[in-house]
Amino acid sequence: MNKSLRTHLNVRSLYESLFSCLIAAFLLASCQSYKKVPYLQDAGVVKDTNQQENLYDAKIMPKDLLTIIVSCTSPELAVPFNLTVATPANVATASTQLTTQPVLQPYLVDNEGKINFPVLGELKIGGLTKREAEQLIIDKLKPYIKETPIVTVRMVNYKISVLGEVARPGTFTINNEKVNLLEALAMAGDMTVWGVRDNVKLIREGADGKQEIVTLDLNKAETILSPYYWLQQNDIVYVTPNKAKARNSDIGNSTSLWFSATSILVSLASLLVTIFK
Repeated sequence: MNKSLRTHLNVRSLYESLFSCLIAAFLLASCQSYKKVPYLQDAGVVKDTNQQENLYDAKIMPKDLLTIIVSCTSPELAVPFNLTVATPANVATASTQLTTQPVLQPYLVDNEGKINFPVLGELKIGGLTKREAEQLIIDKLKPYIKETPIVTVRMVNYKISVLGEVARPGTFTINNEKVNLLEALAMAGDMTVWGVRDNVKLIREGADGKQEIVTLDLNKAETILSPYYWLQQNDIVYVTPNKAKARNSDIGNSTSLWFSATSILVSLASLLVTIFK
């Protein structure tokens, strides 16, 4: 075998090895990346854990807006205990006389967790659930109403915000006053491919006004057991971008560029193998 032929064979072997290593690296990277994508891995951990049976119920916080309705079989008895504001109705064309119609007015919970309730005066309901607040008002009404009234408390401004690497970031109003972290991400269109599943930040303000930032790992199934899995009103969820997105944010889609570079290298290796056959 002459020297030139041996050289060609050696070059061919070198580039075939390079091509094989490139494919292996690509497959290995894909496998490692996939492990960081699925939510709630190792579900058996949660299955084997003793969980509380109590359903989550949001607590009333300072600056919450509440509607509180008192009802009973004799509507006139409940009128003094419903906070209403008179607003002018539509005026007839041929008349300047105004009529009034009661409109429900919301209560604003102050920084001490109190509201000023008609007849009853100040009530401290901060830190209570809706059911606890309803029962408190029912107990306070016993000296005024012989029958047991129906008290309904609703939160008007229960909202959460989702920012960062999600498809549709924004602020969302929660009508049923109960939402968990995965539901919040679903409302925001889920994470993008650049969102870091194991580094989701939750920003929460406590009843004392102090802010806390908690890191949640959505790759782990036990995250649903965290006290931060159920969101409180005014919580902010921030999905951290991965390093590739941060590094290439000024030049667009980093994944496309990576695949383009890989394709060029594969084509180049294939060309060189063909040349030195």
